[in-house]
Amino acid sequence: MLFQVQMDVRLPHDMPATQADALKKTERERAQELQRNGKWRHLWRVAGRYANVSVFDVQSADELHQILSTLPLFPFMQIEVAALCRHPSSIHDDDR
Repeated sequence: MLFQVQMDVRLPHDMPATQADALKKTERERAQELQRNGKWRHLWRVAGRYANVSVFDVQSADELHQILSTLPLFPFMQIEVAALCRHPSSIHDDDR
């Protein structure tokens, strides 16, 4: 199943820079691991915001929730999820 996920990150303004940097580093490592194993298929930054729009390829909404909740920045995110389906007018044979 494909899901579009928009993540807006809202770190507390009083969070020490060293803590924020450490969180961002572990977040990057986790995101890259999920991309390498095919779960996090696409990742785009939203210009002008600390946010991204992503496409996940998972077996279920439960698996997506489990993955999202393992992200180090999860406690500081506002997340919106939309299930995706193939459009009948798409000219592509696959979802990649």
